Amino acid sequence: MRPQLSRAVLDRAAHRRADPAWLDEAWTRAKVLVVDPASGNVAVTGEPPELVYTEPDAAPDGDRLYLGGEKQPYFAVAAPVEAGMGLREAGPLLSDFDVGVLTEAVALVRWHADHTFHAATGELTEVDEGGWSRRAGDKVSWPRTDPAVMVIITDGADRVLLANGKGWPADRFSCVAGFVEPGESAEAACHREVAEEVGVDIDGLTYVASQPWPYPRSLMLAFEAVADPAQDIVVEPAEIAAARWFDRAELRAALSGETAPLRVPPSISIARFLMERWLTES
Repeated sequence: MRPQLSRAVLDRAAHRRADPAWLDEAWTRAKVLVVDPASGNVAVTGEPPELVYTEPDAAPDGDRLYLGGEKQPYFAVAAPVEAGMGLREAGPLLSDFDVGVLTEAVALVRWHADHTFHAATGELTEVDEGGWSRRAGDKVSWPRTDPAVMVIITDGADRVLLANGKGWPADRFSCVAGFVEPGESAEAACHREVAEEVGVDIDGLTYVASQPWPYPRSLMLAFEAVADPAQDIVVEPAEIAAARWFDRAELRAALSGETAPLRVPPSISIARFLMERWLTES
């Protein structure tokens, strides 16, 4: 099993990014994905959907963002897309290749949209290195990724502890999650977030998988941990409305779409991946 957005297969060919002449030539034979910078939508066709790639001569004006591929180069261009689908909707339905291209393209387009000016000086920046940096004179900025942790908490047997976020529908529950803070390890973030949000201590913390999440620029790090169910659950009311233990039958019913007192995240979420993995491998 792999998380839905961790299926990328395109070779990013990073060594080509600093070669303007090669990038110019590659553009002439590229497949171009047009990404709406506001919505992240792209044109799709067919059932199940496939990405619609544009020929270079038909591509809209805009910065050429090199995604990868040498024999067959792929680029992204940011421009309005009237219809289409977004990554959240299309991701689970796309092929491994297409979902990898779309995830990379959305992440890169969103980064450029948010970094027109240099963060330290306010100077206007220009795209460089095929879209993998922005430059203002001798000042260079590169895309950043914000690490976040997602923890599925089990009792070591047949139950999982899930939380209902503040403002969510009352029946929607997910794994405990949060951003890794400056100067903090991912493991320390897991212990801190679990203690803050549901008030329990965890043991046996194990790394499971990771998944990019370009909303706007996260890398989700998935873990599994064990908590003693005898501990009192104490939620952080500013973030969590409720938390409780669910057994296998309840989780299995929710994942199968049956009517149940539990609604789980969509299949594109790494939280859903953790739940499905626990049911399958336990």
